[in-house]
Amino acid sequence: MIQRELGRGGLRVSAIGLGCMGMSEFYGPSRMDDGESIRVIHRFLDAGGDFLDTADMYGTGRNEVLVGKAIADRRGKVVLATKFGNVRGPNGEFVGVRGDARYVRECCEASLSRLKVDVIDLYYQHRVDPRVPIEETVGAMAALVKEGKARHLGLSEAAPATIRRAAAAHPIAALQTEYSLWSRDPEDEILRTVRELGIGFVAYSPLGRGFLTGQFRRLEDLPADDYRRNSPRFQGANFQKNLDLVGRIEALAKAKGCTPAQLALAWVIAQGDDIVPIPGTKQMRYLDENLGALGVRLSPRDLKEIGAALPAGSASGERYPSHSMRAVNR
Repeated sequence: MIQRELGRGGLRVSAIGLGCMGMSEFYGPSRMDDGESIRVIHRFLDAGGDFLDTADMYGTGRNEVLVGKAIADRRGKVVLATKFGNVRGPNGEFVGVRGDARYVRECCEASLSRLKVDVIDLYYQHRVDPRVPIEETVGAMAALVKEGKARHLGLSEAAPATIRRAAAAHPIAALQTEYSLWSRDPEDEILRTVRELGIGFVAYSPLGRGFLTGQFRRLEDLPADDYRRNSPRFQGANFQKNLDLVGRIEALAKAKGCTPAQLALAWVIAQGDDIVPIPGTKQMRYLDENLGALGVRLSPRDLKEIGAALPAGSASGERYPSHSMRAVNR
């Protein structure tokens, strides 16, 4: 397994990570199988992967419990990342974002307990709280590093100015933001900022929430309880327009002798040695397919053709509903 370095503090991770969110929520909860999810995590680790991504909000804590069970007998093989900041109520409802020092500590203690570990390798602020100076939030996170409860710090969906202020308060190892062939916003300023500051980039949803794999041909292919039904890119006329883009990916992948998912992941991996995608899956066959992207080599000509077929801004619709878009790039 190829390794990549995130930041300047010695954090090395596998070139492809495993996003664990969908194992506990959002992508069709009715189809969840914890046993199968654990087997997927084990197969990922056995294949040489080590970078696992979860968060306290996924399944309102259930995902951390699941990941903790999966790594209980192999903690030394895992680079464990989790997040705090999105607040959910007793019934799972989203009630806002918090970044105050007290909440940072409470969340870390709770995550350590659910994961059943002594230290979190990479601790992210999931969303920036605009009511709390980033220096306070990062300062509280830095105290956790000093106490040995976290090893490295990260941010998610933060704006360039926020990233700069955070990095001035404490070294930041990674920024996690959505990035894929149909979500290329980070190319405008985010990537330039993190590279200037020596911060690694973790790309979530590198397969466009599964859309870029070509497995969805109509909205009805999604389970009734799948949150993607509320995503603008999966709705109305946007769906067909985006499906036309997938057709281009499928043609390019066929010519390259790989699957559309592998082509899309290989494209993200090729954007720089400081970028690590974390595709999520809860099925063994998709995990194996994703890992196969490491064997896909894209030449400069390939990259040019892919860029011409799916130029920046070609996706139809926002990547989140309007209320969720307000919480990104803060």
